[in-house]
Amino acid sequence: MDKSKQMLPLTEAFYYILVTLCAEPSHGYGMMQEVDRMSGGRLKLGAGTLYTALSTLQGKGLIEPYPGAEGADARRKLYAITADGRAVLAAEVERLAELLAAGRHALNGRD
Repeated sequence: MDKSKQMLPLTEAFYYILVTLCAEPSHGYGMMQEVDRMSGGRLKLGAGTLYTALSTLQGKGLIEPYPGAEGADARRKLYAITADGRAVLAAEVERLAELLAAGRHALNGRD
């Protein structure tokens, strides 16, 4: 089995964090805001949840620290998605697409 598929399914928080980091490296507060925006306010990550998730994702090699920002943002730790993180996210998107297709098929009663 593909290593990336062994890490599935992702939690909604892990999924949104990886999606956020695909665009560009980010700091924790920026990720909290972006997850809130992308989920339409349905998922609001608290600091404890976010930093536990970041620690877990980093431990699995899916994200990594990114060389720091300058100026006022220099105190904020930035994170970036890794190649393994992109592979896991791609596998999760494929898994979710299969679930969506099965659900649509069931609801529409067609092939």
